[in-house]
Amino acid sequence: MMRSVRRNRPAFTLVEMLLVVGVLAVLMSFLVPNVLDDLERMRLPESARQMRSVLQLTRAHAMCDGRRYRVRWAEPGKGEEGGDLRQPIIEREDEPLREPGVFNPVKAPWVHGATLLDGIRCVEVRLGKPTIERLITDDTKQQEMLVQELGDGVDEVRPPLYFEPDGTSEWVTFVITNAPPEAGDLAEELQDYPSIEVILDGLTGLAWLQRPFYDEEIAMLQEHNWPPVLRRDFLEPRVLTENDVIEIRESLVRRK
Repeated sequence: MMRSVRRNRPAFTLVEMLLVVGVLAVLMSFLVPNVLDDLERMRLPESARQMRSVLQLTRAHAMCDGRRYRVRWAEPGKGEEGGDLRQPIIEREDEPLREPGVFNPVKAPWVHGATLLDGIRCVEVRLGKPTIERLITDDTKQQEMLVQELGDGVDEVRPPLYFEPDGTSEWVTFVITNAPPEAGDLAEELQDYPSIEVILDGLTGLAWLQRPFYDEEIAMLQEHNWPPVLRRDFLEPRVLTENDVIEIRESLVRRK
């Protein structure tokens, strides 16, 4: 009859366990802030991407339904349903013959959910194709003219965007930022906060995400008579060079 041999297994002491817990706590104290910072930095570009998706979905449904759609923003103090001034409102002209100009909120599932994440808001909607002159002089004549065509009572800072049944619309630039509301909405008040421009080509429906250009980049584009639309996403903080722009333009030609 064989007897089983019992071996003494080594166990952790309380000191060793406390040491391991202490090391993990130190590591977490370094890792958690970095992870939180990364998540915070991603809120702005992720919101911009979701804004682009909403625009593309709205355009697609306008063509599918054969109805005009509208993307607009709630006006402060109006007490509209939903009450979140940060989120775009998607509406459709359901009866263009009997009730022309009457838009009703879209209730479809693709509209539900937050487009802009917490702490992110749209501070400006620029109608019309971006131009160097508009960037340099801050000329608002084009904006005022296009807003007047939309009728009375339209917010000049964040006017609505209309998609026609064929999917076309005005060119538009949505300026998205993480600046808090108390920072205001003026350009000089938002210079210290990062922002992303969601640019939509109203004819083709293509959309790109661009960070605002630096002064030296605007001067370079003006010198070469290049448009301030790269037609590709560009969010890198580094200074854009002539070689970058030439490479972008050549790649676009090759695609065509």
